[in-house]
Amino acid sequence: MRAIVTIARTELLRFVRDTSNIFFVFIFPLILVAVLGLQFGGGGGGGNVSLAGADSDLRDDTVAALEAQDLEVTVSEADYVRNQVARGSSDVGLFITDDEAAAYDDGQAVSVEMIASSSQNGPAVQQRVTSAIEVLSLGRAEADALVGAGADAGAVPDALDAARQSVPATTVTVTDVDAIAQEFSGVGQFEVGAASQLLLFVFLTSLANSSSLIAARREGVTARSMAAPIGSAQMMAGLSLGRWVIALFQGVYIMVASSLLFSVGWGNIWLSALVLAVFALVAAGVGMLLGALLDNEGAAVGVGVGLGLVLAGIGGGMAPLEIFSDTMRQIAHVTPHAWAYDAFASIVRHDGTLTDILPMLGVLAAFAVVALALGTWALRRSMLRAM
Repeated sequence: MRAIVTIARTELLRFVRDTSNIFFVFIFPLILVAVLGLQFGGGGGGGNVSLAGADSDLRDDTVAALEAQDLEVTVSEADYVRNQVARGSSDVGLFITDDEAAAYDDGQAVSVEMIASSSQNGPAVQQRVTSAIEVLSLGRAEADALVGAGADAGAVPDALDAARQSVPATTVTVTDVDAIAQEFSGVGQFEVGAASQLLLFVFLTSLANSSSLIAARREGVTARSMAAPIGSAQMMAGLSLGRWVIALFQGVYIMVASSLLFSVGWGNIWLSALVLAVFALVAAGVGMLLGALLDNEGAAVGVGVGLGLVLAGIGGGMAPLEIFSDTMRQIAHVTPHAWAYDAFASIVRHDGTLTDILPMLGVLAAFAVVALALGTWALRRSMLRAM
C-alpha cells in the first residue's frame, strides 16, 4: 500500500511542479467561470444602479428607495456612471442635478434623468427604478398634503410610518411558465458556469496530462519502476490513484476558488464532493487509456484537448444543458459530463439528497469501472511492450 501511495504522490507532485500548468489549471478555469456567469447568469442579482449627484436629501432618499427594491446602488461621478452603463456594468444610471435637489428640499416636483443599459437585465431594472422613484414621490406628496392641512411637520414622518404599518401589505405572486426560467430561478450568477467548468477542466486536465505517461515510457522511467521490488499490480494501482488524485485536485481547486472569489454555492458539499470523486475516476481512466494508446506527447495533448472539448461541448461543460433541444439532451447523455451535470444541478438548485442523485452516480460509476479497466489494461500492456 505504501508503494501505491508513493507512486500517486509522485504523480501529483510532478503535475503541480509543471509550470506549464499554472495558467490552464489555476487561472483559465476561473476566467471561464466569470465569462459564463456574465453570459448565462444575468438574473442572479437584483440589479445594479449607478447614481451621480451631490450630497443632498434627494440623493439620500433615492438611494434608500432603490435599496428597498433590492437594487445595488453605487454613487459616483456623472462620467463614470455613463461609462458603467455603456459597458453594461450597471443596468441603470441616474443623474441628480443641484437644481432638482433644491426643488426637492422646497417640496416641489422633481424629475431625475435616467438611462438604461442594453443588457438583458436593463429593462427590468429600469422598471424597478421607476417604481422606487414613484414611491418616493408619493411619500413626499403625502407629507406635503399633511403639512398643508395643518399637521406638525416634525410629526408627519412618524405618522405616515404608523399609517403604513396599520395597512396589510399587498402581496403579488408571479408564476413564470417558462421552463428554463423556472430551472434557473434563484440560482447565483456564477453557479451554472462553475459546475460546467469543473466538468470541463477535470476531464481536460486528465486527458492532456496523459502525455506524462508517454514521456515516462520514452525516458525509461517506467522500465526502472517496473524493475523495482514492487509488483505490476501495485504499479498500475499507483498510477491509477495518481491520475485520480490529479483530477480530484483540479476539481477541488475550482470548487474552493469559485466559492471564495464568486460566492458560488455548491449545495450539500459532501454530495458535491462525491459526484466530483466519481467523475474524477472516469477522467482518470480515460486519461490512462489515451496515454497507453498513443506514443507521442504532442499528439496526446492535441487529441486530449480536442476530445475533452468535444465531450464537454456535447455534455454541458460549455453551455447549460437546459438550453439544448430535447434531441441534443438525449445525445448529451452518452457522455459522463451530462450525468455529472444533472447531479450537480440536483444538489445545487433543488437541494437534492443522496437518493435523488443515485441514478446519476450509478451511471458515472459504470463509466468509471469501464474506463479504469480499459485504461489499466492498456497501460500495463504498453509498459510491458516498452520493456
